[in-house]
Amino acid sequence: MKMKRFLSFAVTACFAVMSFCAIQAASTPNVIIIMADDQGYQDLGCFGSPKIKTPHIDRMAKEGMRFTDFYSGASVCTPSRAALLTGCYAKRVGGLGVLFPRDKRGLNPDEITIADLLKTKGYATACIGKWHLGHLKEFLPTSQGFDTYLGVPYSNDMTIDPTQPLANDVVLREGVTLENIKNRVKKNLVPLMRDTEIIEYPTDQNTLTKRYTEEAISFIKKNKENPFFIYLPHTMPHIPLYATPQFEGKSEIGLYGDTIEELDWSTGQILETLRKLKIDKNTLVIYTSDNGPWKLASNSWVKGNMNRRVGGFAHPLKGYKFSRFEGGMRVPTVMWWPGRIPAGKECSEVGASMDFLPTCAAISGAKMPDDRMIDGKNLLPLMEGREGAKSPHEAFFYGTEAVRSGKWKLKGRELFDLNQDVGETKNLAGDNPEVVKRLGGLLAAHKEDLAKNKRPAGGPPKQPRKKKK
Repeated sequence: MKMKRFLSFAVTACFAVMSFCAIQAASTPNVIIIMADDQGYQDLGCFGSPKIKTPHIDRMAKEGMRFTDFYSGASVCTPSRAALLTGCYAKRVGGLGVLFPRDKRGLNPDEITIADLLKTKGYATACIGKWHLGHLKEFLPTSQGFDTYLGVPYSNDMTIDPTQPLANDVVLREGVTLENIKNRVKKNLVPLMRDTEIIEYPTDQNTLTKRYTEEAISFIKKNKENPFFIYLPHTMPHIPLYATPQFEGKSEIGLYGDTIEELDWSTGQILETLRKLKIDKNTLVIYTSDNGPWKLASNSWVKGNMNRRVGGFAHPLKGYKFSRFEGGMRVPTVMWWPGRIPAGKECSEVGASMDFLPTCAAISGAKMPDDRMIDGKNLLPLMEGREGAKSPHEAFFYGTEAVRSGKWKLKGRELFDLNQDVGETKNLAGDNPEVVKRLGGLLAAHKEDLAKNKRPAGGPPKQPRKKKK
């Protein structure tokens, strides 16, 4: 009888533990954010690309939700990444411009990133890809909430900081040796890092998308029983462009299209891994871009100097990377979470990458920071397609140069109705002075708020430029 009672108790306890684990897993869904670099608004099949083939992301959109009015945090690399990870406008968290290997600054480690937030709920965290928020040890992902990091620390058209530490088993290529590495600082030759050390220099850029994908899949498999967060900011399609031999020469538009089609393959590999491991229904996957595309047609960035397009397409939007027109900051975005995000839906409400942090807090139960201003908003009602859900933003600001509120966008002295004129061709300011006044007031209040509530970047203060004599 005692043995029967013991067995009965053991079985009951086992089921209780399993039930608890199932509930715990359901309340702490996995999160994967995949971000392309300089991908244009139209550069996906599901966003209207006539020639770039993206069947995996198209399927992702059919099984999830396409966000048509979604914005990056800035029109260039570093500030857009700062906004995504901290949930704040970039000027609030230090106002970093594009960082270079010579810079000694970075995202302040005192900022709370998505990784920091999810670590409080027991998540394993990985950053895989282009970081670009400071390459010194105190600014790298492992100092910003990530357990592990593999990637290029800044843009792939930059160089190397020869003072960075090398791994004992570093792989040196293209004639580089330990003795001459300081003399081999050359544009487009960049290092690959593991955590805080360089493991390959110059890195073989043809293999980056493939290696990032393999790293992500390995991390997923390793942490399939636990909640995990993967931030996967790809190096491509930033110039110079590279693709593996499997994809090079396959796209109708040349090497730029090759890189996008390889990113699509990568996304498909990750989604298929989630399906095979049967954790797809407990995983939110987001695909987006850090800003709009380069305004480039053809030049020497393309290997072999082929006369092929190397910049993306922002159609039907106006503007490109660096601009505050829609093409500079409105980015193609797809969200996928089987059973939670309704399939085949489209959301035209305003959302932004800085909304990812509060949204991750909402889905994981993590406590939002209450000791600092957070600009992002919870997108879960929109993602779940709740009836009557509207954008949580009264206004969205394009830096401090423009503002959108509802259908209206004010940029300088120009006012556009984005519902009727997404290409920003008709200035309606003269016919709508009250709208100009209201949006101008919102922009002025935003500038004043940033001036009063700005937090410092990490590292020494930015030195003013010396005047030429």
